[in-house]
Amino acid sequence: MKGNKIISYLGPEGTFTEEALVRYIQAINEIKKMKEDNGKIEKIAMMTITEVIKSVDRGDAALGIIPIENSIEGSVNLTQDILTFESEVKIIAEITIPIKHYLIAKTGTKIKQIKKIISHPHATAQCRAYLGANFSDYEIIAANSTAEAVKKIISQDSSYAAIGTKIAAEIYGLEIIDSDIEDNKDNKTRFIIVGNHIASRTGHDKTSIVCFLKKDKPGSLFNILKEFAEREINLTRLESRPAKKDLGDYVFMIDMDGHLHDKVVYEAIESLRNKVYLVKILGSYPAWEKE
Repeated sequence: MKGNKIISYLGPEGTFTEEALVRYIQAINEIKKMKEDNGKIEKIAMMTITEVIKSVDRGDAALGIIPIENSIEGSVNLTQDILTFESEVKIIAEITIPIKHYLIAKTGTKIKQIKKIISHPHATAQCRAYLGANFSDYEIIAANSTAEAVKKIISQDSSYAAIGTKIAAEIYGLEIIDSDIEDNKDNKTRFIIVGNHIASRTGHDKTSIVCFLKKDKPGSLFNILKEFAEREINLTRLESRPAKKDLGDYVFMIDMDGHLHDKVVYEAIESLRNKVYLVKILGSYPAWEKE
């Protein structure tokens, strides 16, 4: 029997990243039947995105999961930069989950008792309309994460509540006072699972690459996009990031439909190599089904 498979994630316990990880584990067990030799999956919380990626680079973890994109806040630049400039891990899967916020307090707490609300500033900002409609006199207390906010409720009285995740409420044995309190019901975050291999082709895949230019000049981006347009390859994301050199130097990050082992995708990337300084393959992986 093989040992446990370690998966690192952006912690602490009870974050949206852990929620995404739980969903992913359920998917690979129930849909893909990928549980190996009765080995168990061990979740390890890391405090930074860098630590998660480096744990996979070193081989301390078989896989890691980190956020890469939010429908409101946009791309997670730190994730993109580490994958581009500092790591050789590959994206082997993705998962997108809705961002649902919950009002959490000790069991038996009533809304009218709550005078202080703890959470990460992003979470309280995303619930501004709800808070304004339900509380006339309250204090917001900032925490480093929604998970930390929920944990703090354990040592507080019934005048305190937290905005956090359902999984955090379950972990710390607290009660959900109100559900889905976010202002934007369409808020979603895309997470990626990273490993040290290229995932197998499934027929419903995505490929992520980074293009480093030889020299910035007129038409550079057009020449890149032309390779995909001529082959009718759909690009699902195109973004530029500073190349960490001179001002005005950028790399282009591209997500596309298809797998690296698809003939048309392979040919497009090989043709690109003659036009740019470097094409870095970030991964080919199964596309997450939209819910």
